[in-house]
Amino acid sequence: MRRYAAMFERLRAREEGAFGAFLMLGDPDLDTSTMLLDALIEGGADMIEVGIPFSDPIADGPVIQAAAQRALSAGVRVGDCFDLISSFRERHGNVPVGILTYANLVVARGKEQFMRTAAQVGADSLLVADVPALEAEPWTDAMRSAGIEPVLIAAANTPDGTLQRIASLTQAYTYCVSRGGVTGTHATGNFDSLLIARLKHLNAAPPVFGFGVSTPVQVQSAVGAGAAGVIVGSAIAKLVQGALGPSRIVEFVATMKAATML
Repeated sequence: MRRYAAMFERLRAREEGAFGAFLMLGDPDLDTSTMLLDALIEGGADMIEVGIPFSDPIADGPVIQAAAQRALSAGVRVGDCFDLISSFRERHGNVPVGILTYANLVVARGKEQFMRTAAQVGADSLLVADVPALEAEPWTDAMRSAGIEPVLIAAANTPDGTLQRIASLTQAYTYCVSRGGVTGTHATGNFDSLLIARLKHLNAAPPVFGFGVSTPVQVQSAVGAGAAGVIVGSAIAKLVQGALGPSRIVEFVATMKAATML
């Protein structure tokens, strides 16, 4: 059984949602990233999503854009990120790891080569944020050929035909956005139970909410709406930006994870 499927099965049996933690790799440097990845697991994260720093991350808000810029300024490149994933996999053999990146970075290394390398270092899924669903099939085919599970983005206003396409192409989980626009923290989230119902009707991969989840109340709302879990990114990036150290990351993740328990 693949790592995502095993994780979701285990959490369903315990009546818990999955807590996914996003980290921009290389922010603020490679050594700190290694410690922060371990801190996410120590705090109780069930799955990890990692960003590869990119100069024009159009799906990301200012907090994650700043994280990417700090990593780029430190000289972090794609190969360094693969090395971080590989070392993480050696320490944490069963934790699902997903990559969120952009088409330019994938194409620059060669689409098939990027995906083969991602699989070799231990990544489980790939979300290429700027590839629309209508153009995604050649990408998802290449992912599957490499042994990587595709992830696509769905929203409450996604048309039925497009949602059906997303459901047919996605494997690891379905990334459901709780807000329009870019990533970031916000006071309220739209955790649409109708979107969850539509995805379940299409037998889509488990729905996981992101793009704005930053508080325990929001985690509870998302899981209460029927989501299989949440992914938190900007709130973690803010802690990294504040240089509060791994112990603060552990505390934050533990609090958020506790909110996934039904």
